[in-house]
Amino acid sequence: MKLKSLLLRYYPPGIMLEYETNGELKTKSIDLLELGPSTDVSALVEEIQEAEPLITASRTEQVKLLVQRLQEKLGQNSKHIFYLFKVLRAHILPLTNVALNKSGSCFITGSYDRTCKVWDTRSGEELHTLEGHRNVVYAIAFNNPYGKVHTLIGHCAEISSAVFNWDCSLVLTGSMDKTCMLWDAANGKCVATLTGHDDEILDSCFDYAGNLFATASADGTARVYSTATKKCLAKLEGHEGEISKISFNPQGNRLLTGSSDKTARIWDAYTGECLQVLEGHMDEIFSCAFNYQGNIVITGSKDNTCRIWC
Repeated sequence: MKLKSLLLRYYPPGIMLEYETNGELKTKSIDLLELGPSTDVSALVEEIQEAEPLITASRTEQVKLLVQRLQEKLGQNSKHIFYLFKVLRAHILPLTNVALNKSGSCFITGSYDRTCKVWDTRSGEELHTLEGHRNVVYAIAFNNPYGKVHTLIGHCAEISSAVFNWDCSLVLTGSMDKTCMLWDAANGKCVATLTGHDDEILDSCFDYAGNLFATASADGTARVYSTATKKCLAKLEGHEGEISKISFNPQGNRLLTGSSDKTARIWDAYTGECLQVLEGHMDEIFSCAFNYQGNIVITGSKDNTCRIWC
């Protein structure tokens, strides 16, 4: 095995390794979830080298610099107070979604007016209007590094979710046609079409390393797939209503789902076993997420409340 490059991952904090083995380029992640302002970087890098043979002595200083950059970044916004900066009259119809690029220098908005708009964050200037959709734009995302724009043609009903994997080489889309499709981001070609759900797919996600992806459906189930084999590894059953949101924890071994049955559930991502049911909301749960360490969960509901679980 030969290490090709090291990449910094800000959320959740870690370092991604690109390495070559038998002529094939692969990736693995080193999670640094406990990294904090007081962490001894030299001692941490020694621990990393002991556990990871790809990090040789010649890479020591490079890894130290990456960890120090990450350490500085984590401490920048710990006490930040937010104030209203600008109000933009973005679209003629309501917005459906917003997303920032990695640096935060620009962001994109989607709307019921069938367009997307790209904006300069600091000035509020509209940079581009993206036209061509013939219905509501429900899902948007930036890739990194920036690449060509492709029209992904294959679904036969509305697309409800679209996400990139960690290195933006793949795009995962979920649709109301009951399928999800995996696309090569470089050429826009479909890599795989995944079937099996009995109703619309409402959400989809990759784990942070990109080894797994998951889909959530109005049929009340979720499914976990291997990115490498495209095979279903687990079926998550137990909700009594549609699942509107699904997300992995940073470690990639747990899944969190939110449902119209007013509950959220935590699952083993590999076996599909339900580990915990989070009850208390009085109406549908539309959104849920883990924090970057995976030890706190937040849920948002149609009952006008959000709840923090720890």
